[in-house]
Amino acid sequence: MTAFSEELKSHTSSAHEHAEQAGFVTELLAGRMEASQVAALLLQNYVIYRALESALDVNPDPRLTPFADPALMRVPALQHDMAVHYGNDWESRLATGELHVTPGAQAYADELAALGPVSATYLLAHHYVRYLGDLSGGQIISALVQRHYGISPEGLNFYAFHSIGKIKPYKDSYRGHLDEAGFSDAEKQEILHHAEVAFETNRQVFVDLMDQYLQLSHG
Repeated sequence: MTAFSEELKSHTSSAHEHAEQAGFVTELLAGRMEASQVAALLLQNYVIYRALESALDVNPDPRLTPFADPALMRVPALQHDMAVHYGNDWESRLATGELHVTPGAQAYADELAALGPVSATYLLAHHYVRYLGDLSGGQIISALVQRHYGISPEGLNFYAFHSIGKIKPYKDSYRGHLDEAGFSDAEKQEILHHAEVAFETNRQVFVDLMDQYLQLSHG
């Protein structure tokens, strides 16, 4: 019998690949954009993770407890990154709309705020897509943007997981929690569906960022 973590990985593989091939991602990682676009990506992540971690904090389902690891939480790291890239007044600039949140990121955050507290299957799927992605491809992103744009690690705390130990054993443990979480077959199908949608939701954020970049580039 296939472990649920393996089923989840295979079920979402095509959606994962589709999201990774978004133009913004490929251009950014090829070094063909500007450092400001790394900051723009981190800003969208801040808005998304603020909603995700708030939803996780108030969801009462005990099956989510193994995933609610304080060592994974990204909001404090992102707040630090925001100050590095946008200055100490970044919160007021975000509140007034001076710092631009894309429609896709705002819609994602709004959905997390609405559904996260009430749907454990929805929340777990998005948790899996986001954090396993950060622990995997996120490490590559960090290395490449440092190389291409000269960004200091001081402004890339989002990708640094100093409190979890070695990444591979942690990811293996995370997948073990998925296999042992005690969701019913029907709930597992919901998780598979939500995870697939999560990759598409993330892709839309990349599409919006590319549109924003092209608009700025062409004045």
